[in-house]
Amino acid sequence: MKSYTIAVIPGDGTGPEVIREGLKVLDALSGKFGIKFNFQHFDFGGARYLRTGETLPDGALDELKKFQAIYLGAIGHPDVKPGILERGILLRLRFELDQYINLRPVKLYPGVDCPIKDKKPEDIDFVVVRENTEGLYTGAGGVLKKGTLDEVATQESINTRKGVERCVRFAFEYCKKRNKEKKLTLCGKTNVLTYAFDLWERTFHEVAKEYPDITTDYAHVDAVTMWFVKNPEWFDVIVTDNMFGDIITDLGAMIQGGMGIAAGGNINPDGVSMFEPIGGSAPKYTGKNVVNPLAAICAGGMMLEQLGEVRAALLIEKAAMEVTGKHLKSLAAGKMGYSTSEVGDLVAKLVTELSPD
Repeated sequence: MKSYTIAVIPGDGTGPEVIREGLKVLDALSGKFGIKFNFQHFDFGGARYLRTGETLPDGALDELKKFQAIYLGAIGHPDVKPGILERGILLRLRFELDQYINLRPVKLYPGVDCPIKDKKPEDIDFVVVRENTEGLYTGAGGVLKKGTLDEVATQESINTRKGVERCVRFAFEYCKKRNKEKKLTLCGKTNVLTYAFDLWERTFHEVAKEYPDITTDYAHVDAVTMWFVKNPEWFDVIVTDNMFGDIITDLGAMIQGGMGIAAGGNINPDGVSMFEPIGGSAPKYTGKNVVNPLAAICAGGMMLEQLGEVRAALLIEKAAMEVTGKHLKSLAAGKMGYSTSEVGDLVAKLVTELSPD
């Protein structure tokens, strides 16, 4: 029997509720595929910070490096100033564990209401590969004469050849493995950000020579936001920098039906990767058992795929699609027609009943 050690960080707000359902589904799969999961829980998040004043304790990163993956619920607490937990936990994990790829599938499931008129599941099925450890998120810059009329604030986007190339190369490999349209689009702003995106564009075209079977394309980020809405069927895989990726993936979440279905991975192909629903902690719904756990469940599927359990991952998606197509009235919290735990029960039941092929 194969065995995987998984660090579980339920986090804040509704994070523990949705992660509970994700673990339920993983446990339901284990016997079917001969997989044993060893889960170890960590209490990192807002409650711990308010209690101890620390975001990640000494030694936490070294301990997390011993696991094969991290399964995260949500980070964000209404009583903690914005930025403290995000930078002290989320960004620190991404940067120090070198999770240099943020992977965001954007896929419209059956039965899900799309806000774009006349678009169907076959029209919205693409993936955004976002650079995850450089760009504006490095925190380079500073403030001079703060609070005065002469105040100056700078924030620099740091892009290295190494960082750009490994992200671009991952995107080409992912596009090749995905084997759908075999089209990779670079999203940038070459007409204004002439230094950073000259590096991105040159690297993109140089690496493209190694992948003659993949069609390459370029679009400015503002055009991408328009085409996500007008012609989402144009896209297969998109690669972009940290900031632009952060923005366009939230738009992607909306066109696939909302945050309740959007899952993401923070990937280190040679180390420890972290998987999460992208909807946040949603504190107003905490403890009410009404939020949609499908994003967390699908994040668990992404984790299995990264671990090499592709058939098990596909079965989770198959079960989730059956739930959206045949059971849920809506993806919205409190409007699903089912509670959080009942949705988890449905998916767990289906993964034991459905064929993985």
